[in-house]
Amino acid sequence: MGNFLTAFLVGGLICALGQVFLDNTKYTPAHLLVGLVVLGSIVTGLGWYEPLIKFAGAGVTIPVSNFGNTLAKGVLMEANRDGLLGLFKGLLEVASAGVGASVIIAFFIAILFNPKV
Repeated sequence: MGNFLTAFLVGGLICALGQVFLDNTKYTPAHLLVGLVVLGSIVTGLGWYEPLIKFAGAGVTIPVSNFGNTLAKGVLMEANRDGLLGLFKGLLEVASAGVGASVIIAFFIAILFNPKV
């Protein structure tokens, strides 16, 4: 039960802070999205994201900041293996399955629900 509560509280805190940010600034949700991805990348680069995952589990792997973590892990892994070329190679290598699935699912949802454009 403790793991569920910790995940709920940490994930809820991330979302609540995002909502407070949106309510008190003139930034758009797109700004917040990019900010969370960049923040996730920075926290991963500093080596703090993995301990946070061990502490909060799904509370930090569900929000969009985890996409930044995934991108940064891929870049760091490939940079260690291939040097400078790995910086470019690893950017989407680790996250490509998720990105590809998102594009395919969005395509079928658009066919099913006939969006207004």
